[in-house]
Amino acid sequence: MADQPELAPIEHVFRRHYRRLVARLTRVFGPQRLDLVEDVVQEALLRAMHTWPFHGTPDDPEAWLGRVARNLALSVIRHGKLAESKADDLRVLAERRMPADVEPDGAVADDSLRMMFTCCHPALPADARVALTLKTLCGFGSREIASALLQKEATIAQRLTRAKAKLQRESVAFEVPGPAEMSSRLDSVLEVIYLVFNEGYRAHRGADLVREDLVCEAIRLAKALTNEREIDRPKVHALLALMLFLGARIGARTGDTGELLTLAEQDRSKWDKTWLGAATTEFGRAIAGDELTPFHVEAAIASLHAAARSYEETDWGRILARYDELVSLSASPIVRLNRAVALAQVDGPESALVELERLESTGVLSAYALLPVTQAHLMWRAGDHARAAAHYRVALELPCTDPERNLLERRLAACERGDAAPRF
Repeated sequence: MADQPELAPIEHVFRRHYRRLVARLTRVFGPQRLDLVEDVVQEALLRAMHTWPFHGTPDDPEAWLGRVARNLALSVIRHGKLAESKADDLRVLAERRMPADVEPDGAVADDSLRMMFTCCHPALPADARVALTLKTLCGFGSREIASALLQKEATIAQRLTRAKAKLQRESVAFEVPGPAEMSSRLDSVLEVIYLVFNEGYRAHRGADLVREDLVCEAIRLAKALTNEREIDRPKVHALLALMLFLGARIGARTGDTGELLTLAEQDRSKWDKTWLGAATTEFGRAIAGDELTPFHVEAAIASLHAAARSYEETDWGRILARYDELVSLSASPIVRLNRAVALAQVDGPESALVELERLESTGVLSAYALLPVTQAHLMWRAGDHARAAAHYRVALELPCTDPERNLLERRLAACERGDAAPRF
């Protein structure tokens, strides 16, 4: 992976340790006090912002933040209405120590994974499980979650409020489920891990195209799942293979000056060979079972891209066939959008534009910049420069990162000049 610019200490701590602090404190205080946990972690971070610049960063920033947040939580509970009625509980909480990363108990000892399974409890609606996990484990705000899930921000805020209230009413335990519940909750966990990866691989806003901390965290969590005998299943390896295949491209996705490079423009010699090798190994483990999931098919598509020595040698016919298979398993709007790109490579832009018009008519991707971007490029290839430019302008009004915006502005200018359409 390419070296990333150094983060300011507090930003580094927030990105790297926020989710771990929330998970650790949730083990201490319980999921029923999740709002309190999030509040005290954020307050601890604010105190760090005000004190560290003057007194220096502690030798162990996460331990410092954990102590501050824990003491703040205990103070709130002591002075709250719960103090008298919960005196025994408070005494136990005061004596508890912050847990370490790993415990030699044979079960899932990683607090982040415990947190994910807690947030994916069957008492919660499926759509709320994903939103809650993204909030608690990744520190996503409602706006980021809404972008990742293609929902309105107000809708996400309501889901989060209701999910936390449900955790409190149901007295959900901070634990990994037994075998009877594992399958249903594992699917939600895998969905969340993939969303975390996608937000890191293609951030929705900001100066950075990639948030490597989220990419690496998603891969770490998936690897942790494969280390647990009761959880280690082919579909977990399929997801891990997919993320490794895609993550291998990160170092080639930007040029020397930070400009975004499309798949056609990337120098494939810069794709991380170690990650590609690991992806191939995981893909082999993924196909050992008899279950076919969308992760299997997406990993197969990614493997076809990895096998092509150049963009020109890409086997688009096989990729389109895999997308047809994927649509039969998961006809999500994003899958249909990506299939249209492969269709354009096989049958030409006109066929793909018809499919995209149908997708646009649903309104599901109205806030997703890649839809008008794809339409613009295909219209440009078809020779309709005016409509292509109009769609680029639409895309520029939607959320995207700075590198993506710069690329769109360059493409718009070239389209308006009447230049030939570049490869997608």
